[in-house]
Amino acid sequence: MKKMTKNDYENTKLYVIVRSKDGVLFSDDVFSVTSKNEKGVFDILPYHENIISLISDFIITVKNISDYRIFNIEKGILYMIENKINIYVEF
Repeated sequence: MKKMTKNDYENTKLYVIVRSKDGVLFSDDVFSVTSKNEKGVFDILPYHENIISLISDFIITVKNISDYRIFNIEKGILYMIENKINIYVEF
């Protein structure tokens, strides 16, 4: 297995799709995703373990320090497999 360099990490992104019953709200490559579940606030970065979680209150997607989106939600479900995150939400 190849050892990762700093440049490899900086160029690695998560692909995120946020959907509601009305359609796709957001679809893009991002650096991180933050949300909240019953245990509290959590972050997902590239190479995070695969995860599935019920989420509530908000989702924050960060492309870089000055480019981020905040989605206020009632509830949703988030799952990530191999740097691809799918999120289904209700408002």
